[in-house]
Amino acid sequence: MNTYTKYCPNVWVAQCTETHKKGDEIIVETKHGKENECIVWNYLGMKNGLYLYSITRADGYNSQERARAKAERYEEWADKAHERSNEAFQRSESAVAGIPFGQPILVGHHSEGMHRAAIKKSWAAMDKSVEEMHKAEAHESKAEYWRRMEDKIDLSMPESIEFYQHKLETAKEYHEGLKSGKYQREHAYSLTYAKKAVNEAQKNLDLAIKLWGEQTVAVIEGKEIVQ
Repeated sequence: MNTYTKYCPNVWVAQCTETHKKGDEIIVETKHGKENECIVWNYLGMKNGLYLYSITRADGYNSQERARAKAERYEEWADKAHERSNEAFQRSESAVAGIPFGQPILVGHHSEGMHRAAIKKSWAAMDKSVEEMHKAEAHESKAEYWRRMEDKIDLSMPESIEFYQHKLETAKEYHEGLKSGKYQREHAYSLTYAKKAVNEAQKNLDLAIKLWGEQTVAVIEGKEIVQ
């Protein structure tokens, strides 16, 4: 059975008991027993006697789709919380609807008990309304975060090659610009941070190419070896 294993941040690959070729469609099982149909991309080596392959879901599901699904779920929860908040507010208003505005509690009067009970019921409903409003705001904040993640490209996607090529070119141009004086150094560590950005972009590009780029295959002693 093929299963998932983490390869690097944001990237889960297939670990398989048998070898596969690029383009093969395989079933990969999650730790919870769910099976996903996946497409094989590149051979990444071996781990604990199992073959590692970069893969994408055959149905196109990826980190962007996951972000979109999470955003939609939080938006749905926010809408429901707003509905509950409004309903509770209406209950709060209804609880004291029969009491004239500004009417004090008439101590000793036969209406005292009902008046106090109505106020207590109204306050309880208002507390619930505020509680649900805060829940809605929390869900909206999370939905907004996941909406921002919808367009994010990371190493789990083949598109990351082009993305990190652009990142590397931009980082190199800025680094060289700082050295030549084209760009002003904002502080003493500007050049250091710029070089770090170049190194990080290069590292990610190398990983992206290993995961999704074209691989060369040599035949040595009758065996195909990925180079």
